[in-house]
Amino acid sequence: MAVVTSGPVAQARPDAAATVERLRRTFATGRTRDVAWRLRQLGAIERLLTQREDDIVAALGADLGRDAHNAWFGDIASTRAEAAHARRHLRGWARPRRTSLPVNMLPGRGFYQYEPLGVVLVVGPWNYPVYLTLSPLVGALAAGNAVVVKPSEHAPATSALLARLLPEYLDADAVAVCEGDATVTRQLVAQGLDHVFFTGGTETGKQVMEAAARHLTPVTLELGGKSPVIVTPDADLDVAAQRIVSVKLLNAGQTCIAPDYVLVDSSVRDEFVARVRATLERFERDEPVQRIVNARQFDRLRRVLDGHRGQVVVGGGGDPDTITVEATVVLDPDPASELMTQEIFGPILPVLTVGSLDEAIAFVNARPKPLALYLFTGSKTVVRRVLRETSSGGVVVNHLAVHVLVPQLPFGGVGDSGIGAYHGRWGFEALSHRRAVVTKPARPDPPLLYPPRTAWKKKLLRRLF
Repeated sequence: MAVVTSGPVAQARPDAAATVERLRRTFATGRTRDVAWRLRQLGAIERLLTQREDDIVAALGADLGRDAHNAWFGDIASTRAEAAHARRHLRGWARPRRTSLPVNMLPGRGFYQYEPLGVVLVVGPWNYPVYLTLSPLVGALAAGNAVVVKPSEHAPATSALLARLLPEYLDADAVAVCEGDATVTRQLVAQGLDHVFFTGGTETGKQVMEAAARHLTPVTLELGGKSPVIVTPDADLDVAAQRIVSVKLLNAGQTCIAPDYVLVDSSVRDEFVARVRATLERFERDEPVQRIVNARQFDRLRRVLDGHRGQVVVGGGGDPDTITVEATVVLDPDPASELMTQEIFGPILPVLTVGSLDEAIAFVNARPKPLALYLFTGSKTVVRRVLRETSSGGVVVNHLAVHVLVPQLPFGGVGDSGIGAYHGRWGFEALSHRRAVVTKPARPDPPLLYPPRTAWKKKLLRRLF
């Protein structure tokens, strides 16, 4: 089990082999397969989030500078809703499903059932270190797995809090928390786990997948990328500006499904930019931009603001002492600049002018498939075209990011933005094995499939199969 030290960063390294072996012994007892056990764990996550809200808020404030409301909205409420949804629906998800059989398989009975995979590793990120760590944990526990949780070392206060609280609320013999850096993740993956669930950047995701492949360990990769927004001439520009700005400012833009850039039709570009500017001024009077997670990320954001060869129409400043970056709008940056080739993950919004919907679609399709695509339009025909002619993890029309809060929908990426999906039943299925079962009676036992393989048997088999 992980050894947790006090202080901002836990330096102790867990014995990965011993941790995984202990969880395997627990799983082998069959305890985690019991639906009642799973329901107790889900209820315990709900209680943790309710009873320890103040502790979670304090940790998120220390790591990310988040206030109480944004901590509740971004990490606590969404996670609690995920656990509650799974608890309410688990019995239905877990029941065996009867299927029909083809005539050549009769008499008999076919069905499939969901079984836990075994020991699952959940690697959490730093930007929403409660929600994006505990939400996959909900799916893993609902499926009946034993779980190793590896929180992000870049959110050290939250990591230490999870290491302390999860053993208090959950079955400590079935759920272990291992703190530390990427070395710990590599040590855990090297144990040949039954599944790895990773949330983070695309490049790190590739490394996780490569390490998991050595053991044929399946992975779910929730990554990111540059999620575009398309604004057509018939869009409600007031609504578009407000919704784009509000989601872009959430967590100082450090959100994997934040709008990364906007493609706006030339006929409404100036009006749209003016409304974005006015919205930013209004919002920031009440909610100043939060700080960037650390100096390394601050320096990266300052770098991408150099050399983009666009026009800064709002903001552009930053303070290294407080590691804050002003909300910034860059008009028509160079598409080949770092600003437009790397995920921004900060409060910077490029706005690019396009002459038509065709140009916007071509721009999106010329780049890696994004985690989300956002479209503001009043035309159903435009919606159908964008759905038909683009590919992305998810699509939201006339809003942004809300699909992540719908447990009835799968959430995940495609291509560079991820592999696999979760939330609600989708998380339960992603972390379960769907096992096929056929049962046959002992009698009748026709000789059709047995030697000697006479001509009439072969002829009959060709008619049956």
